[in-house]
Amino acid sequence: MEPLRQIRLAAVNIDGVLLNDTFSPVIHHFVTSRGGRYDAEVEREIFSQPQLTAAKALGAAAGLDASPEAVLAAYFEERADHLAAHPLRLLDGAVGLLLRLRGAGLLTVCYGGLDKSHFDRHLGEWAHLFDGPGYVCTNDFRPGLHEITTEVFGLRHDQALFIDDVARVAETARELGVPFIGHPSDFAHGFQGELMRAAGVRHLVRSLDEIDEPLLRTLDDEAAAGRLWNH
Repeated sequence: MEPLRQIRLAAVNIDGVLLNDTFSPVIHHFVTSRGGRYDAEVEREIFSQPQLTAAKALGAAAGLDASPEAVLAAYFEERADHLAAHPLRLLDGAVGLLLRLRGAGLLTVCYGGLDKSHFDRHLGEWAHLFDGPGYVCTNDFRPGLHEITTEVFGLRHDQALFIDDVARVAETARELGVPFIGHPSDFAHGFQGELMRAAGVRHLVRSLDEIDEPLLRTLDDEAAAGRLWNH
């Protein structure tokens, strides 16, 4: 594949893009099992937020009178139970996607809200396919598009492609003029696809195989022409 002319970096979210979505089902159950209402606003307030911020919103949605720290501890207990029955796994097409991105001449990096041990445990076998630090934990500066692009790799906003499953990230990409591909979860009770469309995301994929050379070149052309988010 001929290298892209504008985009230099592909930043790929770990949970929900490279690994299966294990957050939506747990958050949904956490809220509804306690009598709370689960809707798009709940997802907006929780997803891709710093952990304690998300825990405060999660506790409110579930109707709990508990500190964010206590809610977070309870959440991770329930997530551990969920993972025992539904283990984390590499999504179909994940390695092929990374190879295509690198084949297009892009630097690649992985990012997410959990610490690097999460990346090492589940993607360590493929660490050679990532550049720079390999993985960036964004918990302290979510969603992290500006920091990853400018501070970690020294690039302009329009030179970094982000692939994520959360609409909040898309909204920030739109504000910054960052190329973006949405891969919303197929969780039956989720709202991220709907929220991404409302945010004006032009490129939504259901499988990683859809992120192919023609799509990458379309995004590259849009970035070069300055019309990433203009309909």
